[in-house]
Amino acid sequence: MVKKSVVLGSTAIALAIACTSYANAAALRDKWCKDVHLRFFVGGAEGDAFGTIVYNGAKQAQNDTGAQVEFVFSGWSAEKMTQQLREAVAAKPDGIAMMGHPGDDAIMPSAEAASKAGIKMMYQNVPVPKVVAAFGGGYVGAQQAEQGHALGVEAVKDGGLKAGDTAIMIGPFDLENRGARELGTAKAMEEAGVKVTKINSPPEWAADPNLAIPVVTAAILNNPSVKAIGYPGGQLLGNVPTYMQAAKKKPGEIFNFGFDTSPQIVQGFKDGWVQLTADQQPFQQGYLPILNLCEQVVYGLGPINVDTGAGFVTPANYQKVGALATEGLR
Repeated sequence: MVKKSVVLGSTAIALAIACTSYANAAALRDKWCKDVHLRFFVGGAEGDAFGTIVYNGAKQAQNDTGAQVEFVFSGWSAEKMTQQLREAVAAKPDGIAMMGHPGDDAIMPSAEAASKAGIKMMYQNVPVPKVVAAFGGGYVGAQQAEQGHALGVEAVKDGGLKAGDTAIMIGPFDLENRGARELGTAKAMEEAGVKVTKINSPPEWAADPNLAIPVVTAAILNNPSVKAIGYPGGQLLGNVPTYMQAAKKKPGEIFNFGFDTSPQIVQGFKDGWVQLTADQQPFQQGYLPILNLCEQVVYGLGPINVDTGAGFVTPANYQKVGALATEGLR
């Protein structure tokens, strides 16, 4: 059997190469989002342990896409975020990436106004499912209740907690959407028969975790048999050595756990103060909302939904994220 071969002429080959090159050039654009104006809610104050990682992710996305981004800092105050969101919508940017801390009811009117104005919306860190169902948008962050419950189950296991033991759970329980995570953690421990004392954390504690010293130490004194304490975020979890020393506790005497990573938390693992944390990859919560808003505005693509919950950091594996945490990336 004779195989036939097809030979292209030089003109045909040149045309094929030119078409391929054109297709690649058309698909690869430098600073493709440079004409898009966005507002991005960082959540905390400038220099905040958790907010810094979110900010670094957002700045990287700004650099990669060329988007014009105005960053909004709120000190973790839900009331301040709500007012700043109204101001952001009034400014009519092309898109807004909003922290979901104020909750569905507080965000709903501004989300409606944004929808009517044609402003694309993304939400990060705390989901607002009712808002998204009513007016669209995407979400990048951990699923609060599910991640919280999973951490509680892990704390019971790793902390050796059993029925009748006492634990303390700190969290923003007065915020329905945001507090669902810590409520989930408390629920998981209670399901194991652990007695859980809940302490509400105001946003000021996230801005300055030293403000919680008298409350945390008093809670330990009032619960002398406490076996574990859960913290609502990287700011407080990173400040565990201060709380324990104020209560005259030694490393490992109480099982301290919570959420997020930071240089302070990594050091806490190293020194034996911190035993468990749930990683929610805040860098992605900064990077992906800006990337997707650009995709929506420039290319007409749809909003994305990404669960950034990445599992647990423990004394056995904290060194794997240590270097990135020190750089403000994890």
